[in-house]
Amino acid sequence: MQSATQWSQMNFGSCDLGDKRRNKRLMHVAQQFANNPSASFPDQNELWKDLKAAYRLFDCEQVTFEAIARPHWQSTRSQAQGRCLVIGDTTEFDFGKARKIKGIGETGNGSGQGFLLHNALMVRAETEEIIGVAGQTIHYRKKGRTTTRKEHTSKRMKRDRESEVWGKVIDDVGPPADGVEYVHVFDRGADNFEVYCRLLQNGGGWVIRAAKLNRYVLAGETEERMQLKDYLAELKPLNQYTLSLRARPRQKARKAQLEVRVGQIRIPRPQHVSPWVRDLNQPPIAMNVIEVVEVNAPADVTPIRWVLFTSLPVKTFDDAWEVIQYYELRWLVEEYHKALKTGCRTESRQLQAAGRLEALVGLTSVVAVRLLKLKSLARTNPETPAQRVVPKLWLRMLKLARKGLTRTHDLTVRQFYREVARLGGFLARKSDGEPGWITIWRGWEKLNAFVYAATKLKLNE
Repeated sequence: MQSATQWSQMNFGSCDLGDKRRNKRLMHVAQQFANNPSASFPDQNELWKDLKAAYRLFDCEQVTFEAIARPHWQSTRSQAQGRCLVIGDTTEFDFGKARKIKGIGETGNGSGQGFLLHNALMVRAETEEIIGVAGQTIHYRKKGRTTTRKEHTSKRMKRDRESEVWGKVIDDVGPPADGVEYVHVFDRGADNFEVYCRLLQNGGGWVIRAAKLNRYVLAGETEERMQLKDYLAELKPLNQYTLSLRARPRQKARKAQLEVRVGQIRIPRPQHVSPWVRDLNQPPIAMNVIEVVEVNAPADVTPIRWVLFTSLPVKTFDDAWEVIQYYELRWLVEEYHKALKTGCRTESRQLQAAGRLEALVGLTSVVAVRLLKLKSLARTNPETPAQRVVPKLWLRMLKLARKGLTRTHDLTVRQFYREVARLGGFLARKSDGEPGWITIWRGWEKLNAFVYAATKLKLNE
């Protein structure tokens, strides 16, 4: 893993904030974040002059979300090779109702204030390696948007819609380079005709979970017009597989027996569409459909059922299994959101203007990639020697910080990660599974204290 200085230079060295001094200050602030991502601004900047400079940086008009984050998006896309998954999802930042924040929007049902951040996390399909964030956009909900009258669909399609964030980021990510294939992986929020049109326009493939099973489709070889749920009922099982489910609140860990069925459909243009789709005059869009249904589920659980739409060819069970695996990787973007919120504590930052908070999110969204990459490496390549990817100083300080840990030179990445989590209270019992974000960041805070002290004492020579 790169040092904080190297990482900061690589991700923010090409930012143009209108002044070389600002560019240099951004790299310094980013380095402080990387060293201790969950700390407050005062803890990250121990000198009063550095703290004032950090606040002045985010107060500058040229320091925007896009100016900070776009170089990282471009770098991520330039690293794409072969087939890459672009996993998209939206997260909500709520900065609380009591604070006075200039220019902020509403969250939830109006009980909070903040904005939405839509992310496109790029992952190598073959290795599941995190590359970075390929595109993002911020969306504000209009205050007082809730109404007691039901709005007609045709009017809603003409105004600014929250669902447009999917298309904006798809367009921003754009077409893949020669020799590269993008497969966009989305949940049910992206299941609308305009998203499929945007993907076709940009030459991207997709795996998207169906939102409505009562929609009409043109099904099978005869392209009979029927409801999707009726067509699914006609499909014959292709094969079965077993899925191990982790324990969740009020749910025990269990194994689910899943049955797979496949078919072919075309989705016609709906009656009510946006002006952009209407002008496009898109014919019905052909795709494959995969239904995953749990059989023999216990009586006290809701059986699993996924209906996935995909542009990828699906002729065999192996083809279907590959698509299902892509969808199952959607949890990586949820992990990314946890890194943003828990790892960087973005929502607890006390900036008092929406523009400043946007710029801060531009920074923390890149820091969160760094955090997620290390955690992902512990999962995808757990036996990699830690000393290959972790700075030697971190290993030395971990040995000092962890009582009973006598050697660190032969730790694997997974062992290193678990030892850090144990600093934060993780017990590492056989039944505990992998550590969560809270114990991980508690451990990082303790380890960073040792690293910081060692740096001051010039032990990093």
